[in-house]
Amino acid sequence: MGTSGPRSIQSRLLYHYLKFKLSRSDPGDSLAEGRRRLEAMSTRLPMPRDVDIQPLTVGGRPAEWLRPRGGESHRAVLYLHGGAYTAGSLGSHRSLAARIALACACPVLLLDYRLAPEHPFPAGLDDAVAAFSWLCSPAVGLEARRVALVGDSAGGGLSLALAVRLRDEGHPLPGAVVGLSPWTDLELAGESVTSRAAVDPFFSSTRRLRNSAVAYAGTTSLRHPYVSPVHADLRGLPPLYLQVGEHEILLSDAETVTRRAQAVDTEATLEVWPGLWHVWHALAAHLPEARRAIEKVGAFVKARAS
Repeated sequence: MGTSGPRSIQSRLLYHYLKFKLSRSDPGDSLAEGRRRLEAMSTRLPMPRDVDIQPLTVGGRPAEWLRPRGGESHRAVLYLHGGAYTAGSLGSHRSLAARIALACACPVLLLDYRLAPEHPFPAGLDDAVAAFSWLCSPAVGLEARRVALVGDSAGGGLSLALAVRLRDEGHPLPGAVVGLSPWTDLELAGESVTSRAAVDPFFSSTRRLRNSAVAYAGTTSLRHPYVSPVHADLRGLPPLYLQVGEHEILLSDAETVTRRAQAVDTEATLEVWPGLWHVWHALAAHLPEARRAIEKVGAFVKARAS
């Protein structure tokens, strides 16, 4: 476990702005309003230059190749977006995924997996399995070990669940799994859910997350290892790299996964970034810590999935 550098002036200012701005939102907002809010926020996130977008369909789901100009083609990233399994889209996460593509110097497949409550578990995980299988099929021709799974928030948990399911079903495994503020415990039972509530600008209330967890799990237990991979047997998985902010209620999710992985000799690296919040990476256009974190993701992927 490690930390990463002092806070910048930008992060201090943005933290107080977000704390004020988001404290005025209603944690009881409807699902439709939550989706609208996420899409509206994403319109303020500029796309980086030198990334080409190629729409396509993978396993019956909309997807996009985000191809950095001059990038390498012998490896790729499967990016699974956040949004608490009930929100998020290609549009909401295109900017962040494109920055991951630049840092990794390889194409990123951004997947629009099915969302709850319209499509509860295991629909989203099934879509992720199909996308990974497609990347390793003759249609694309990548070796599994040259594919990295990267996701933020719910997408970070889904990336880990995908790796566990691939192992359980005897499939070749990806070269690396990266979680950015991963949500791995849908019971929200971690110590930080309480201890960080006062400082987390996004989740001072857990009502929205708890509602989303129930919607996603449907009739499946919240403790199922594919729903909450914090409960999974993590032995035999590819190297894990988790980044989490000091000021977020999901801190315990990343800490517990790291401990459980290391206890069974699975390589796991955790970085706790001082003073930062949930998926700060999305603000890379304004925040030096976000740019630095994404660069470190790129270095990890290049080292493990090449």
